[in-house]
Amino acid sequence: MSESGGINFNYCCCGDALVKTFCNLGMLMIRVLGAVVLSLQWGLAWADIDDGVRHEEGREIYNYRCYYCHGYSGDAKTLASSYMVPPPRNFQRAELGGLSRQRMIDVVTQGVTGTGMVSFSRFLNGEEVELVVDFIRKEFMQDKALNTAYHTQENGWPNHRRYQSAFPFATGELAIDSPAQSLTDEQRRGLQLFMTSCISCHDRGRVENEGAIWELRAISYPRNNFSYSNVDGVTSASVYAEHDKPELIGQLSQSERAGEALFQDNCAFCHAADGTGKNWIGSFLDQHPRDLTDGAFMSAVNRDYLRTAIKDGLVGTSMPAWKSVLTEVQVEAIIDYISRAFHRVVDKSESTQ
Repeated sequence: MSESGGINFNYCCCGDALVKTFCNLGMLMIRVLGAVVLSLQWGLAWADIDDGVRHEEGREIYNYRCYYCHGYSGDAKTLASSYMVPPPRNFQRAELGGLSRQRMIDVVTQGVTGTGMVSFSRFLNGEEVELVVDFIRKEFMQDKALNTAYHTQENGWPNHRRYQSAFPFATGELAIDSPAQSLTDEQRRGLQLFMTSCISCHDRGRVENEGAIWELRAISYPRNNFSYSNVDGVTSASVYAEHDKPELIGQLSQSERAGEALFQDNCAFCHAADGTGKNWIGSFLDQHPRDLTDGAFMSAVNRDYLRTAIKDGLVGTSMPAWKSVLTEVQVEAIIDYISRAFHRVVDKSESTQ
C-alpha cells in the first residue's frame, strides 16, 4: 500500500502484468469506440448515397409519367392543365404538413374520381410509387426546386434567354390573339417568334377568344381533276360530300330558278351546294366562305349588303368581285335564290324598321 492508502503498482509483485492488462483493455475500448463511430459515419454516408440514388430514380419516373400534367417543376403550368377541371395539383404550393405521404401514395395508386388523376397501378409497382412520391415531397414540396430544365445546351438550346421576347406568350402572360396595336415593337417580335418557333411545343399559349372547340378542316386543295360534286372514295372527300348536294326545292319563281342555276354553277364551288361553305373547298380556304344558312349573320344583313358583296367582292377574303361576270339581273336572281333556299333576305327598308 502507498502512504496515501492507494495501490502502488511499483511495489506489487504483479504490478507490471496489471498495468499491461489495463493498458490493453483501454486500447481495445478505444479501438471499439473508434470502429463504432466510423461505422456510424460510413452508415450515414451510405444512407445519404442511397437516398440520392432513390431520389434520382424518383425523378426519372416523374419526368416520364407525371410532368405532362404537373409540369417539370411541379407547378402544373402545362397545356394539359389548362383543359382540366379541376386542374392538376401544384406541388410547389403544397406543404409537407398539409398532405401526408400515405395520402399521396394512395392517390398515385388508386387515382381520384372526378379528376384527371388516374390510377398508376398498371404502370408502377409499389416501390416505384413510393420513389416518385418521395421525390415530389422533397424536390417540390420541401426544397421548392425546379427539377429538370428542358431548354438547356445539352438539349440543343444554348443561351435560351435570347428568346425571352417570346416568353410572355409561352407563359400566358400575354394572349397570342392580342391586337397588334396593343403590343410594343418587342412584344410583336416576340409574338412572331412564338408563332413561328415555340408554338409547335407550347401549342396555343393563352388566348382571349377560345373560338370553336372543333372545326372540320380540309388539309389540301383538290387535285388531279377531282370533282367536288362526286365522291370517289379515293380522295377522302366523303365527309364533305353531303354539303355538295343541293336541296330540291319545288315551285321556284322564274328568277329563283335562274338564280339556282347561277349559284350552283358559280357560287357553290366555295359556298357549297347547300350554302353552308362546309364542302372541301370551303373548309380549305382562309377565311372560310360565309355560311349562308347562318341565322345570326343572315338576319343582320339585307339585299343591299349581299348585292354589294357579290358585285365588289370582300377585301381580305377569297370572295372575288363578280360585277364583270354577272349582270345586274343575274345578281338579283342569285339573291332571290339565296333568300328562298337558305335564309330569307330582307330589303334595306325592312332591316331598318
